[in-house]
Amino acid sequence: MANLNGFNAAQVEPSQDFEPIPAGKYLATISASEMKPTKSGGGQYLELTFQILDGPFKGRLVWARLNLTNSSPTTVQIARQQLSALCRSVGVMTPKDSTELHGIPVTIAVKLKTRKDNGEPTNEIRSFEKYERGGQAPQAATNATGGNAYAGTTPPWKR
Repeated sequence: MANLNGFNAAQVEPSQDFEPIPAGKYLATISASEMKPTKSGGGQYLELTFQILDGPFKGRLVWARLNLTNSSPTTVQIARQQLSALCRSVGVMTPKDSTELHGIPVTIAVKLKTRKDNGEPTNEIRSFEKYERGGQAPQAATNATGGNAYAGTTPPWKR
C-alpha cells in the first residue's frame, strides 16, 4: 500500500491520451538528459527529453536517442553528427555535460515513423535548427555556479 498524502483528483487536470504529435517543426527545449545502456548492453545512448514550448502541443514531450557508444562506427558517426547539429543549434559548441544543453530553445523537426516492435506510430526527431525570434536567437545564460540561469525563472523568449 502507498500513502498518497491526501491527493485530491478534483484539484488536478487528468492526463490526456498521448498519441504521437503530427510531423512538423516545433519550438522546444531540452528538459532532461541521461546516458542509458543499449538494449543489447554493448553500448550507450544519450537520451534527450524535449518539451514543446508553444502551440497546441505545448508541454508535450518528445525524445531523441543518440547512440554515442556502439560497436558500429556508422551508428556512432550518425549520433555524433546529430549531437553536433544540436550543439550548433543551441550555441553550445563544447559541452562538458549534457545539462549545458538544457533550457535553450531550439526548433526540432519531428516525423512520424512506425515502431518495428509493435507496428504503432511514434515520433522521431529528424533535425535541429537554431531558434530565431526577431532575427536574434536567445542565448543561454549561466548563473554563478555555471548552471542555467533560467532554471526556475521566466526565460527571455517567453517574456
